[in-house]
Amino acid sequence: MSTAPRPRLILASTSPYRRALLERLTVPFECIRPDTDETPFPGESAVALARRLARAKAESVAIRHPGAVVIGSDQVAMLGAQTLGKPGTAERCIEQLTQSSGRDVVFLTAVHVAGGPAAVNESHVDRTIVRFRNLAREEIERYVAADDPLDCAGGFKAESLGIALFERIESGDPTGLTGLPLIWLCGALRRAGIPVP
Repeated sequence: MSTAPRPRLILASTSPYRRALLERLTVPFECIRPDTDETPFPGESAVALARRLARAKAESVAIRHPGAVVIGSDQVAMLGAQTLGKPGTAERCIEQLTQSSGRDVVFLTAVHVAGGPAAVNESHVDRTIVRFRNLAREEIERYVAADDPLDCAGGFKAESLGIALFERIESGDPTGLTGLPLIWLCGALRRAGIPVP
């Protein structure tokens, strides 16, 4: 009895964090940079933004690679009504963490799977709440110098030393905080014809 060949799997991202997460599934894949404008629409909610960008990333790569199963993902961090992006500089990172001290930051991580022989088109948004400890400026400065989290939304690496900044994390999927909710993704990949051990 012959079985259909496994579809090609593409992660529409150049993020080293998402790549490392997907590697945990031990399924062969490649990474391709999506061609996506990430500018928010006027009045767009954080959930709508994350979902739209994850889908746009997946579809921008899927259209160039017919037959492949493509994963797109995007994350938005919210401190109250304020969006926290990737700080980019140590000064901005220190400022973000100072604002987050003693407060809850909500991370919305969207993932979209598109294409493949089954023509899948599925989305999911994972919600994680991070409660920060009350942080002194000196420890924030030490943390930023030690962990270099300038390319991370919210200004920390939960998978590294950043875990010491928190009182608690509330999530249905701990990988969502790092940038790719693997629990949901495993099911979506199986439905797309990619067996996940």
